[in-house]
Amino acid sequence: QVQLVESGGGLVQAGGSLRLSCAASGIIFSINTMGWYRQAPGKERELVAAITSGRRTNYADSVKGRFTISRDNAKKTAYLQMNSLKPEDTAVYYCNAGSNTGRDGYWGQGTQVTVSS
Repeated sequence: QVQLVESGGGLVQAGGSLRLSCAASGIIFSINTMGWYRQAPGKERELVAAITSGRRTNYADSVKGRFTISRDNAKKTAYLQMNSLKPEDTAVYYCNAGSNTGRDGYWGQGTQVTVSS
C-alpha cells in the first residue's frame, strides 16, 4: 500500500519560510519522480516543483529563486523549502510520486500553507 504523508504546512507571514516534507512508503522511492503541487481556492491544481530520480529539477516560474525541491532517498522523503513566501502562495500543497505530468501517480492528503500579508 502506497502512502505519502505531507507535513510542515502552517501559517506564516509574508517574507517568511516553511519547509514541507513528504514521507513515502510502499514504493521504490529512489526511482520515482517526486513532485509538489498546489491548489488554491477556486483554482486548478498546478505544479510547483518536481525532482526526478536523477535529481533533475523543474519549477513553476512563480516560485523560481524562492523554492527548492530536494530528496533524501535513504529516508524516502522529499522536501520543499519555501522562502520569501507571498500571500499568493497560499494553497493546499500536495506531494506526488511517480508522475511526470501530475495526471497520475500517487498523491498525499495535502497540507495547508497560509501566508498572511
